[in-house]
Amino acid sequence: MPAIVVVGAQWGDEGKGKVVDLLAERSDVVARYQGGNNAGHTIVAGDEVYKLHLIPSGILYPDTMCIIGNGVVVDPGVLCSEITALEGRGVDVSRLRLSGNAHLIMPYHVMLDRATERRLGKFSIGTTGRGIGPCYVDKAARLGIRAQDLLDPGILVRKLEIALETKNELLERMYDLPRLDPGVVAAEILPHAERLRPYIADTALLIDVALREGRHVLFEGAQGTMLDIDHGTYPFVTSSNPVAGAACTGAGVGPTRIDQVLGVAKAYATRVGEGPFPTELDDEDGRRMTERGNEFGTTTGRQRRCGWIDLVALRYAVRLSGITQLALTKLDVLSGFERVRLCVAYETREEERIEEFPYNQTVFHGCRPLLEDMPGWTEDLSGCRNLEDLPPRARGYVDAISGAVGVPITLIGTGQGRHQVIDRVEI
Repeated sequence: MPAIVVVGAQWGDEGKGKVVDLLAERSDVVARYQGGNNAGHTIVAGDEVYKLHLIPSGILYPDTMCIIGNGVVVDPGVLCSEITALEGRGVDVSRLRLSGNAHLIMPYHVMLDRATERRLGKFSIGTTGRGIGPCYVDKAARLGIRAQDLLDPGILVRKLEIALETKNELLERMYDLPRLDPGVVAAEILPHAERLRPYIADTALLIDVALREGRHVLFEGAQGTMLDIDHGTYPFVTSSNPVAGAACTGAGVGPTRIDQVLGVAKAYATRVGEGPFPTELDDEDGRRMTERGNEFGTTTGRQRRCGWIDLVALRYAVRLSGITQLALTKLDVLSGFERVRLCVAYETREEERIEEFPYNQTVFHGCRPLLEDMPGWTEDLSGCRNLEDLPPRARGYVDAISGAVGVPITLIGTGQGRHQVIDRVEI
């Protein structure tokens, strides 16, 4: 199948980087379609650990073209630093391409993001403070700076002048921050322009050519379904659409070009930042998941909140993205638990049992999980490479999840290493 979308099926941090890394080995093109450097992928390749924030995971393969699509918002300084760091480790980045239509995060976006969070105080959303949201705001308001603007310094300065007319009012009057000079901001950005110039391209055309030639294209999302700005736990969400449908708008392809959607979910659940999380654990089981799963954000280092797998939310993700197969990561983390638990339904404040994700956030905030127990297992899974290798109880847990969400589980993570997986994905 030439085109497959990889999408997070929980609250992000599901291990998409490892999954994309595995599939990139069989792909000709890997295209990132949304988000910014508020996301991060950790890839373990032998003794090497790579932490990527903007560049798709496929960059570690010498024959794979890597595309940052128009739906991604890009901090040019961060991208340049990431390119330099990879080059310093001997990674060839000549196959990287950046959409000329991708919007750029400017210094004032970062300032506004952090100032807004401070102003909200206890009502803060828990953003990464990277300027992602304010950049998307300017994109919608048609005040944005795009990658192609780096190619014309005159246009760049003029657009900065227009944008800063309103931004300086906000910075000065609402947040008591210094005004920014368009010329100074341009002088800060333009050195990045020369560094990025060779990578800027019509990436939608490159993807179209690859698909018409029958080559394999992998579309890579950031964050997860439950953080989708339209369908997630608003307002505790990201500023873009991580669902699979956004691959079309964020990379510039029609929906009929997509063949498969691979959802990625952990064998348990995690969440970073604020917002409701029905299965969250504040006990020894939760602390054990945190420690064994090394549950700290790639981008921020923040500790992730941990809980049992939420099948109600997972079914919702399957429905929203049309997920056709599921990757279940970090099954090995649950080895040694006396019991494993699955959230099969919610109970509302009115003691009503519901099995579909509620559209009303007031209802969702009041839900408690209804849990079913399964016996745990003690065996080490790190050497499992086939379904038959899994201990019967671990296999039963996997089958229960697959049956509950109605899609096959074709990839199972059994360890931290790059190839510590049971891989039955066909692309």
